[in-house]
Amino acid sequence: MRIGLGIVSLLVVLAVVALLTRKSVDATRIAVPALQSAPAGAASAPATVREQSQQIQQDYKQALDKALNPPRPEPAE
Repeated sequence: MRIGLGIVSLLVVLAVVALLTRKSVDATRIAVPALQSAPAGAASAPATVREQSQQIQQDYKQALDKALNPPRPEPAE
C-alpha cells in the first residue's frame, strides 16, 4: 500500500512539472520579425532566407558604422 501511494504521488508530481514546463515554453515562443514581409517603402523584399540574412547583416553593419562614426561638427567661423 505504501509503495503504491508513493508511485502515484510521484506520477502526480511529474505530471504537474510537465504541465508547468509546457506552459512556460509555450509562453516564450514569439514570431520572428526578420522573416516578415518588407514595408511598402522598401525597394523589394529578399526572396530567400540567405538574402534576408545578408540584408540584416548589411543593415546592422551600417547602423554600427553610423553609431561609431558620428558626423563631425562644422567649425565655427
